Amino acid sequence: MKISVLGAGAWGTALAIQAAARHEVLLWARDAEACAQMQATRRNTRYLPETELPPGLLLGHDFDAALEHGRAGLFIVATPMAALRETLARLPDGARVLWLCKGFEAGTGLLGHQIASAVQPRLAAGILSGPSFAQEVAAGQPTALVAASEDATLAQQAVEAFHSERLRVYTSADPVGVEVGGAVKNVMAIAVGIADGLRQRAEQAGCAGDAPGLNARAALITRGLAEMMRLGQALGARSETFMGLSGMGDLVLTATGDLSRNRQVGLGLAADKPLAQILTELGHVAEGVYSAPTVLARARALGVDMPIAAAVVEVLEGRLSPVAAVDLLMSRESRAEH
Repeated sequence: MKISVLGAGAWGTALAIQAAARHEVLLWARDAEACAQMQATRRNTRYLPETELPPGLLLGHDFDAALEHGRAGLFIVATPMAALRETLARLPDGARVLWLCKGFEAGTGLLGHQIASAVQPRLAAGILSGPSFAQEVAAGQPTALVAASEDATLAQQAVEAFHSERLRVYTSADPVGVEVGGAVKNVMAIAVGIADGLRQRAEQAGCAGDAPGLNARAALITRGLAEMMRLGQALGARSETFMGLSGMGDLVLTATGDLSRNRQVGLGLAADKPLAQILTELGHVAEGVYSAPTVLARARALGVDMPIAAAVVEVLEGRLSPVAAVDLLMSRESRAEH
């Protein structure tokens, strides 16, 4: 199978590395200088410096050549959410494509499948998602993903492209649920990062006192999952999807794993670092920062209550301190859990 991976960030590179062992894979990089460096060193020194690129992995900067390569096979869009619309619009009519980005489009509030329907209705389209850090996938550590599309043939093609001894790929017919899970878990990871950061800060000062602890982490993850499910069901998702890889699985990983960019944003906010500084130090896109306001706007338009997401937005936009956000959530009136 010929596969064109459009975007040479950490995640696109990691999947290209894994697929190149069995397929003819072209990894397209937007930056010509970065592409030349990868060709010379056989490493993506910016995003995955410790992983050598396999000899059979093709590299290129020519977008038209990347389109021709994947025309009869599979396209993987590995750009940030902000570039999904532009990239899908440039694909050949009727192409088969999966995207990796997670979030709602800023401004429109659309999910990936809605963007695809708007710009290229004849695409066979879906999402590849799940609990996965690019570094571990690139290194061949065991990982499980889910390919979601209303086109069952496309979902199965994703299995053929990426399923291996170290990378399991499950299929789903619920792209809405998979996309909502991928979008909301980033916001919840920021919330958990804030709580964990406040605990670390209190411990370092020798006054843990009533700072959020592991109990608070568990509560945030659980209630965050409830918010995710409420929004997903309002958008037409299946409830069982949120008990799977792209729901609970991705939420737990992103909220607790130290490789999580969104968790790192929360830790930085708890340390009173300015958001701009946090993002500069990360050097990578933390999608939760950009999708949080849109997640909240979509929820409010649908009448869905998402207090954790609302608190995260208040902190990100500087209207609430991390400590005040925790206090606000804890002061909410009691209610039935379900």
